[in-house]
Amino acid sequence: MSNSRNRKNKTSIRILQVIVGLVWLVLFGRIIQLQIFEYETYSPISKQNHLRQEFVSPARGLILDRNEEILVENEPIFSITINPASFDNSKIPLLARLLETKEEDLVSRIREAQEYSWYRTSRLYTEVSFDVFSNIQENIWQLPGIGHQVESKRHYPLNIKASHALGYLREASRFDYENSSDMRLGDKIGKSGLEMAYENFLKGEIGTEYLRVNAYGQALGTYDDGELNSPPIQGQDLITTLDADLQQLAEQLFQGKKGGAVAMDPRNGEVLTLISSPQYDVERLAGRLDTDYWETINSHENTPLFNRAISTRQPPGSTFKPFMGLAGLHMGLITPDTEVHNNGAYYRGRAYHDLAPVGDYNLERALTLSSNTYFFAMMDRIATRGLLNRWSQLIKDFGIGMQNNIDIPYERSGIVPDSTYMNQTFGEGNWGVGDLMSLGVGQGMVSVSPLQMAVATSVIANGGYKVQPHLVRAIRENDGTLSYPNPAIEKIDWIREEYLATVIQGMSRVITEGSGRFYANPQGITTAGKTGTSQNPHGNNHGWFIAFAPVEDPQIAVAVLVENAGFGSITAAPIASLLIEQYLKGEIERQNVLNYVLNFTPPPEDEDNEGED
Repeated sequence: MSNSRNRKNKTSIRILQVIVGLVWLVLFGRIIQLQIFEYETYSPISKQNHLRQEFVSPARGLILDRNEEILVENEPIFSITINPASFDNSKIPLLARLLETKEEDLVSRIREAQEYSWYRTSRLYTEVSFDVFSNIQENIWQLPGIGHQVESKRHYPLNIKASHALGYLREASRFDYENSSDMRLGDKIGKSGLEMAYENFLKGEIGTEYLRVNAYGQALGTYDDGELNSPPIQGQDLITTLDADLQQLAEQLFQGKKGGAVAMDPRNGEVLTLISSPQYDVERLAGRLDTDYWETINSHENTPLFNRAISTRQPPGSTFKPFMGLAGLHMGLITPDTEVHNNGAYYRGRAYHDLAPVGDYNLERALTLSSNTYFFAMMDRIATRGLLNRWSQLIKDFGIGMQNNIDIPYERSGIVPDSTYMNQTFGEGNWGVGDLMSLGVGQGMVSVSPLQMAVATSVIANGGYKVQPHLVRAIRENDGTLSYPNPAIEKIDWIREEYLATVIQGMSRVITEGSGRFYANPQGITTAGKTGTSQNPHGNNHGWFIAFAPVEDPQIAVAVLVENAGFGSITAAPIASLLIEQYLKGEIERQNVLNYVLNFTPPPEDEDNEGED
């Protein structure tokens, strides 16, 4: 009996030993599986239970005007973040209610964050109100994986939009962050203007912060007293060439009008003001996207996102004549004293009309009174002597019809036809003199932007140098160090002083005797300019004006285009003249001209015609 009981005890002990052994074997096997075979899968999860790396967004660099007034700065906003690995999907209804958003929108954003990274923290919503942020914080104990970041959005402290110069930020697309080593889901990047062109300077460098977290993914504090943390580095500041007062005036003058203007220093290419009208409200694109507003400006018939200052293509009308004169002098087609008789029209197969008084015209007088006949005759000689290609290149030397490499995106070239262009347009042998005549007066196929005309006007003003237009004067590092751009300045060798003297004299008389005498002759400022009216088959003609001042020491060159408003002498000329007055005098003295521009109403279409100003 005793032996039987002993055998049973021994058997039970062995069974128990086997069971314990099997348990230990299973545990040991599981440890091997987790630590060796599935290490890459579970190691990040285990680290998430006590340590999490967070990225800290840097402050974006400031944008300032030429006098270092702040045009664009940053203001703080709250962003709600998610760590997908820690988030409990059953909390979606609660989180949607706290965020005051639809569940389907929240689910979509969570899915996008999961696709970006299961373990990294991503922005869920940016620029939430303080009330929403407070509600999230009060309920954070119920929301594992949900956190927040204090970030910033763009703020515009002055009463200036400058939308097409400054540009706007938009959330980076999937393509953007998948093709970048330092971009995260939800980051905002420049999508136009200076914000886009200087993105790499403005954005700064991301910092990192290591946090202790609990099993719910909620932060408990900084890990290791922040020894592993690296602070973000603020973006570099842009000191621009823009004059805030001048930009503000330009925006005021273009209110309710369509067109564009560029004013620049003809000595070095610094852009003093750049405006395209209508503008869009950069403030409304600064933070969380207003989808209704975005759809409105994308679909509006006046295309406010289109930069008319640097991208439009419009015939320059009679503002083209000074450059025709310089090319004609160089090509030997005319001298300053060459006279052409105007009897009301130039006849070449048909009558090309001229509204300048009947009489004889040399180059200076032809510019002063804008005689079409003089320039039709010159274009006739260019066409009949086979000089089209040479003429085209000379005109392009001024920057007309060309991209001038301004430092913002979406600049577009114009059109200055040569034989290749004509063959492509009409077919080889299917064009002739009659197709070229209107080019002489800035009509037909020739097309330009205000930027191109401002660059060309600067060539006349500065004695024959083509300067590269640019909007950034200096880039300022965080330690105050300044670096400067190196814009190109190119001497146009064929332009002679005597050529310029004749053209400048004619442009000066436009202001004192010609079509610019009414609104473009500020007291005490010697100005040289040229009005233009380009034909528009779809409504009122477009008004142009180019000018520079003071004539004896040019400091500003301006090109203004006002679309669908009629003669340049009554639309574009007063705007350009007021910009010149503001820049050189620091104030507007001619309140009557200012009031005229602010209250200007385009004439009915049937009151406008094809003639010169």
